[in-house]
Amino acid sequence: MERPGSRLSRRQFVAGVGAVGVSAAGIGLLASCRMAAPADQRPPRVARVGYLTGGSVESEDSWLTALEQGLRELGYVEGENIVIERREAAGRFEMLPELAAELVSRPVDVILTAGTPPIRAAMQATSTIPIVMVAAADPVRTGLVTSLARPGGNVTGLSDLHSGVITKRLELLRDVLPSGARITVLLNPDNETHPLQMEDIQAAALVLGVTVSPLAVSGPDDIDGAFARIRTENLEALFLLGDRLFTIHGGRIADFAVTRRLPGSYTNRQWVQAGGLMSYGSNFLDIYRRTAYYVDRILRGAKPADLPVEQPMTFDFVVNMKTAQALGIIFPNEIMLQVTEVIQ
Repeated sequence: MERPGSRLSRRQFVAGVGAVGVSAAGIGLLASCRMAAPADQRPPRVARVGYLTGGSVESEDSWLTALEQGLRELGYVEGENIVIERREAAGRFEMLPELAAELVSRPVDVILTAGTPPIRAAMQATSTIPIVMVAAADPVRTGLVTSLARPGGNVTGLSDLHSGVITKRLELLRDVLPSGARITVLLNPDNETHPLQMEDIQAAALVLGVTVSPLAVSGPDDIDGAFARIRTENLEALFLLGDRLFTIHGGRIADFAVTRRLPGSYTNRQWVQAGGLMSYGSNFLDIYRRTAYYVDRILRGAKPADLPVEQPMTFDFVVNMKTAQALGIIFPNEIMLQVTEVIQ
């Protein structure tokens, strides 16, 4: 394993996504929902849980390990009293409906869905099997739930509030760029939260005095074309929206940004450890660990409609000082006061 602050290879980045510890600030979830699970008797049969992701199980391995840890703390051990059926689209979102239908046909007792496209696919596949969202960006605005307090239907879980901090991320990047800098926004049009986030970004860009250029990447085959456009148009910074497709190919994207000397704003710490300039967002290890609470409650008989959706209350703001020095960037004091972790 490389020492802290060194740039990770693509293989190390993919294998290590989510493997790092919680930063000093950590993440605080709604205190009202942090109640102990009831101490009643476990279901006598083996529980079956489906896990559906638009990314890959390999790139989410450490996040899933955090989920398994949370389950163990509640008395569930995979292979003994719980089985997790994993299904991955590996960035090919068109596969999600078939994978969701496959889990429904098993059948499973509850479906965990990692990201908005898998949540939508699971909702289309079943209206009866409970669905637990893992890190949904904007569940109310996209219509996945009626409200956070009363989600309704068969869906509940956790939001990473990514859409809610998108303008904050843009402001932080603007503060270290030259006036009028042109920023590439990498987005996946097949992720229904991204067009909504792009609207927010464009509105904020007018106020912040920066130019943003959306660059669509719908699948792995589009990545090299996106790189070519960035080179051709001499775009000066990179702003990445959260998406499982980007997580899978994080090594390629991080390496390109470092090679092109592009200051970038990313969604979580792993990008910064791989050489990115800064990240601002929730901690996925804590979110996945907390997901076990919902699994336990539902397996004990709780209805999703009665379990409020949780949101993070605090966020990790991580900066890479080695990258900043290489780019000739000096973080203003007002930014450094907000930083929760510095990678040297």
